[in-house]
Amino acid sequence: MADRSTAAVDVADSSGGEPLTAKADKATTDEAKAQQKASNTTETARPVETDKSASADTSPPELHSGHKLARRYRLEECVTRLDGFSSWRAVDEKLRRAVGVHVLPADHPRARPVLAAARSAALLGDPRFVQVLDAVEDNDLVYVVHEWISDATELTTVLATGALEPHDAYQLVSQVSQAMASAHREGLSHLRLTPSSVLRTESGQYRIRGLAVMAALRGITTPQPQRTDTEAIGALLYAALTQRWPYESDAHGLAGLPKGVGLIAPDQVRAGVHRGLSELAMRALVNDGATASRQELPCTTPAELAAAVAEMPRIRPPEPSFTATPAYQRTTYQQGAYAQPPARGGNGAVRVTP
Repeated sequence: MADRSTAAVDVADSSGGEPLTAKADKATTDEAKAQQKASNTTETARPVETDKSASADTSPPELHSGHKLARRYRLEECVTRLDGFSSWRAVDEKLRRAVGVHVLPADHPRARPVLAAARSAALLGDPRFVQVLDAVEDNDLVYVVHEWISDATELTTVLATGALEPHDAYQLVSQVSQAMASAHREGLSHLRLTPSSVLRTESGQYRIRGLAVMAALRGITTPQPQRTDTEAIGALLYAALTQRWPYESDAHGLAGLPKGVGLIAPDQVRAGVHRGLSELAMRALVNDGATASRQELPCTTPAELAAAVAEMPRIRPPEPSFTATPAYQRTTYQQGAYAQPPARGGNGAVRVTP
């Protein structure tokens, strides 16, 4: 330790603190000591190199509201922080619009798969999916920028207020199955279709976010991606019809089914459920022998499910309800100021014109 402090003093002296004669005396007092000093000086340099390599392996500093990515995307609010990545609501200051951003360290084991998934999803260009706008590796961070749809509501929030009407549930399964069939034709899967990944716009359109990206962020893989996505669509339809999650565990703000009962049809869970949609949900939920008691062929791909929806009789939207307008009443102003007085005869009697 003493020799290291001496080396530090010598470095300070070389900047002009101590006379050169004093330094020469210290250096020549003992040749072995000088050699030991050189050895110690080399040792003091090693931690600097180690720190540099360590800094490349460690996670980047904690992100916070107001942090900017690429001097363009200003992070506003963290909506998810999980498994080493975080998701944010942000602002694209260049285009002055809200965006969503997924951020993870560049040395994260899932960073490369996330970049590859985001770039593949961006090439799809299907408006039924929330679009990927940017996928960047910037120094020690990897981030994916996607659309932020301000007029849309998560299906989780929609179902918190009650089950969907038959027409809305029909639109849900029709639009989502067709969109996923299109994605699978391009070799893309979701693998993480949940009520929070499906958005309903104010116009009644359903849009899917996180195609390929959410599975990459969470490290989800499966040898049967089409079946996985089809069962997920069946679970969404089941939840839309019953306001229950079709498994024993509670999930996504919904209560699960009673334990030990197994998977029962939606029209046996809740009164008034559309029979055709109930059967469709069971055909999509091909696990647990769901269709064994009902003789229908299971749907194992989104394309098969979309075809089954198309074969159903179309479910019309409910008739709009109109409130009766109050009966028109003439005002005193109308009756007095502008009313034409009746014609009268000479004796004051009302004269009737033939």
